Amino acid sequence: MESIIVTRHAGTVAWLRARGIEGEVIAHATPEDVMGRVVYGVLPMHLAAEADQVWVIDLPGLKPEDRGRDLTPEEMDSAGATLAGYWVSRIERAK
Repeated sequence: MESIIVTRHAGTVAWLRARGIEGEVIAHATPEDVMGRVVYGVLPMHLAAEADQVWVIDLPGLKPEDRGRDLTPEEMDSAGATLAGYWVSRIERAK
């Protein structure tokens, strides 16, 4: 299954590649980009539901002042970076 990486952070791409994760890197995903693919990165729920799998990097030790900053792979490791995978399904609310 084809993988893509959705991020605008070079450090995230380097961290993933150091773990053998490859794929086209895109900054902003569309439904067509993610449909049926394994996605590494953060997606809104409506896009995550289109992907086959979504893998996010959890950073439990990330300091508030480092949020949104392009971290180096070493800084990510120091923040406790791990991968967590999800299957997301869209459900319809009964009326």
